[in-house]
Amino acid sequence: MKNFRVVFLLFIAVSGQLLAQDKQITLEEIWGGAFRTQGMDALRSLNNGKQYAVLNFDRASRTTSVDKYYYETLEKTGTIVNSEDIAEIQYFLSYEFSDDESKMLLATELNPVFRHSTLGTFYVYDVASKKVTKVSDDLIQEPTFSPDGKKVAYVFENNIYVKSLQDGSVQQVTTDGEDNHIINGVTDWVYEEEFAFVKAFEWNKDSDRIAFLRFDESEVPEFSMDVYGTALYPTQDVFKYPKAGEKNSDVTLHVYNLDTEKVSPLPIDIDYEYIPRIEFSNESSILAVQVLNRHQNDLNLYFYNVDSKEANVVLHETDDAYVDINDNLTFLDDNSFIWTSEKDGYNHIYHYDKTGKLKKQVTSGNWEVTGYYGYNPKEKRIYYQSVENGSIDRDVYSIKLNGKSKKHLSSQEGTNRATFSADFSYFINSFSSATIAPKYTLNSAKDGKELKVIVANDEAKEKLESYNVAMKEFSTIEINGNELNMWMIKPADFDPNKKYPLFLYQYSGPGSQSVANSWYSSNDYWYFMLAQQGYIVACVDGRGTGFKGAAFKKVTQKELGKYEVEDQIEVAKTLGERNYIDEDRIGIWGWSFGGFMSSNCILKGNDVFSMAIAVAPVTSWRFYDSIYTERYMTTPQENASGYDDNSPINFVDQLEGKFLLVHGTGDDNVHVQNSMRMIEALVQANKQFDWAIYPDKNHGIYGGNTRLHLYTKLTNFIKENL
Repeated sequence: MKNFRVVFLLFIAVSGQLLAQDKQITLEEIWGGAFRTQGMDALRSLNNGKQYAVLNFDRASRTTSVDKYYYETLEKTGTIVNSEDIAEIQYFLSYEFSDDESKMLLATELNPVFRHSTLGTFYVYDVASKKVTKVSDDLIQEPTFSPDGKKVAYVFENNIYVKSLQDGSVQQVTTDGEDNHIINGVTDWVYEEEFAFVKAFEWNKDSDRIAFLRFDESEVPEFSMDVYGTALYPTQDVFKYPKAGEKNSDVTLHVYNLDTEKVSPLPIDIDYEYIPRIEFSNESSILAVQVLNRHQNDLNLYFYNVDSKEANVVLHETDDAYVDINDNLTFLDDNSFIWTSEKDGYNHIYHYDKTGKLKKQVTSGNWEVTGYYGYNPKEKRIYYQSVENGSIDRDVYSIKLNGKSKKHLSSQEGTNRATFSADFSYFINSFSSATIAPKYTLNSAKDGKELKVIVANDEAKEKLESYNVAMKEFSTIEINGNELNMWMIKPADFDPNKKYPLFLYQYSGPGSQSVANSWYSSNDYWYFMLAQQGYIVACVDGRGTGFKGAAFKKVTQKELGKYEVEDQIEVAKTLGERNYIDEDRIGIWGWSFGGFMSSNCILKGNDVFSMAIAVAPVTSWRFYDSIYTERYMTTPQENASGYDDNSPINFVDQLEGKFLLVHGTGDDNVHVQNSMRMIEALVQANKQFDWAIYPDKNHGIYGGNTRLHLYTKLTNFIKENL
């Protein structure tokens, strides 16, 4: 009897192990959030440098709090604000401190305008008195404390307002704001999307001036989208959208004097097209203004005295292709400044004096600075992230302002991202790799030593391992004379003597990266699921992608889609020569730029690819916006062949394999016009294909069951055609 019990228990254990090994990932799990990891939401260092704040949401009570913790012990030391204690607020979605941390802006309602912009209801919370003040009864944009914390500036219906937090009075700064005509203080659609900012006004240090951009978009062509909704009749969304070669907004610079209540123009004495950044320096009257030509390859940095109206060019940077815009400009106490640039062929950190004279190139080498974290004036030390240890990894470093005494602060191979304390004594390192789930640790900023683990996410790795999947394998592959980064996911029971269908993913957009040593996204779990079902999934970053130097990234200039497509076709051919790849069953897919690429690949590589999926693709660069497209292609008037020779809509007659085209009708970024015109071209070429349209869904195609439905369709298409 005893021996029977031992055998029975052994049978149960072995059976359980076999069941675990056969466990299949499902789409319902992926899009139901089963593989989500824990993070630290809205992490901010407090001014004392000893504590940090985190946004916490209690799902049971549906209340929000901002709690503070000591860096040294990681212990919670108190709650700064809890919506449970505020009668006017059930919960809030975000928070911002005033400079002295005596007040907070709490957002209680946020409605999207475009991809990055929102309209919301905001309250000012006084930390000491616990009193709340509604900023406005209207839905407003971009409320921002003045540096002295006595006022809040915001935008309502394209006009700028300033509310006094002392007496509640409101000053209206501009009066000419009008929908689809004049915008003050926030950006138009194309600036928001392509220069990545919404708030187009800035306070000066003394809180008595506001500099702002004014957009006159009256001559910009309009784009309209039908909104089907649930009512009997659909509505229409009409907005200004400059396509490549078309009229942009006329953007001008202005300053408002809060004492005189007058707006004055700040004229710029050169021909320009864009003002992609404005920022006040440490001198209250000096405004830094970045000015760019239409080709985006000639940038001037002005220091503008808003009182005397005198402007001096302190830095002039040009490039044969384009000059990247970023948020790394940092002013030191003496008004010298830190700047990042690709001018030596790689993105590096530079230090200039306040007149624009170069003092020092702080970092150098055949590698890229990928993140700038800040400057510690006490130690005269800069903190940054780079790819010094390989382009698929990210590491954290510090270096003296004079370029000496560099320290490697991260220790694990993978993707490290740092959030530093205000006094740069600590940093919280967010780390992950393809074998280690996201891990948050407290580290010393002096030497990088790990002090404590805050969040480990060990269960995420254990959960994935319970499905018996093979992790990503990283390697390089020689394609068209270049060593390209690649990852590959094989079935867990991979047999090199068998032949497997190959499914390629890529994005391939300028400066992008899809092959990175980091933990897995929802798409990666989908790839694991496909591998469980007998597919090999791979991804290769070809020419034009990022973090290998400017020459590698900018080789595609004026020919978007030429070299990138050549590389993906050659990748498929090269991998198809491997004994375990079935060269007759190679597919490719992508989203947005990746959808443009997969469309081109199934057409121009019709002898290589047997199927392709394109989600929300650009099908002709003539349909896409001015800033993005012209940055890489100049205008269609100047470069017609570059546009037309690389746009899939012009090559539909070459379709031989199976093709699935997917788009959302509410996509304000890559308009559904791209797919509709592609569909018509395919129909007139008498080419059979599959397509799916998601009503009112934007570029992300999500909401409710949408993602589950979409990926079910994609999966079924792969299984039927690859």
